[in-house]
Amino acid sequence: MLHTAAFVALLAAVPSFIVPVTASSKRGLVFTPNATSRADDDIWVKKPTTLTWYYNYKSDPEPTYADIPQSEFEFVPMLWGAPPTLDDTSFLSNVTSLMDKGVNITNVLSFNEPDGPFAWGGSNMQPSAAAKVWVKNMIPLQEKGVRVGLPACTGGSTGLPWLRNFLSECSKLISTDEETRNCTYDFVTIHWYGNFEGLASHMGQYSAAFPNKTMWITEYNLANEDLAATQSFYNMSAEYFDRLDFVGRYSLFGAFRSDVSNVGPNGAMLSNNGSLTDIGAWYLGRPATGIKPTQGSSGSSGFRSLPQGGLAVLTALLAVAAFL
Repeated sequence: MLHTAAFVALLAAVPSFIVPVTASSKRGLVFTPNATSRADDDIWVKKPTTLTWYYNYKSDPEPTYADIPQSEFEFVPMLWGAPPTLDDTSFLSNVTSLMDKGVNITNVLSFNEPDGPFAWGGSNMQPSAAAKVWVKNMIPLQEKGVRVGLPACTGGSTGLPWLRNFLSECSKLISTDEETRNCTYDFVTIHWYGNFEGLASHMGQYSAAFPNKTMWITEYNLANEDLAATQSFYNMSAEYFDRLDFVGRYSLFGAFRSDVSNVGPNGAMLSNNGSLTDIGAWYLGRPATGIKPTQGSSGSSGFRSLPQGGLAVLTALLAVAAFL
């Protein structure tokens, strides 16, 4: 149920007029390469760029960005889903190895949409299983001073119940008969693929459920809408995130060409031929290009995996219901 006071407070921060936003140190890259257009990978780090961090759904950094210091373009490892066995500590080993090599890992992301099925890109994990993997991999990293984010659930109604069950199961694993302990986390992680009102409502729910916690919005976009609506959503949401102190970071799901986009062509930051669209340019802190997303053609093939593709319409409907 939406916490009304939190939602009202969030909406109070919405500007009365919208202009294209420029630079922000909060802004990052959801790295989703396409084998037929790998030259596009360099676009996101060519100056001028406002991007300061990235993740790639893996525990290993991208070779494309290997020569860029963490202080300039921070790699954030992710434990995407369940390992082969629940006592597997490969993620912990990989991240620890990076740190031993001098890579300054300060943040990690955990399970990608564990409340969602594999068919929609979710990691499809039971809270009890996720808790066991967390205890083996995340708590040792926390003990090394690494900041850990809560799992990034879908924007649907299953997300918050899943997280509550996960935290309960995690607490059981580390508690004893003599002492009750809670699993801790440093920030909450949000995904959203609906309209702006729904996004603000969703953030309000998370504010109520996890008070006084920083938010990272690591996947978001307005899926399958016309260009004007998509641009308006981008500018409203980016301006909103930049002004809210409790939003630590955000990353738009759209760093790919429009002809392989799973969020509709207008949600992509690159046109068919790999040129920056207005949204792509704004996201990098540059002036608008005037290039339409569908401009040109390319030989790109294969669609980006949209982890919440099947829920895009559902989340929009849920947003309207919550807003009323």
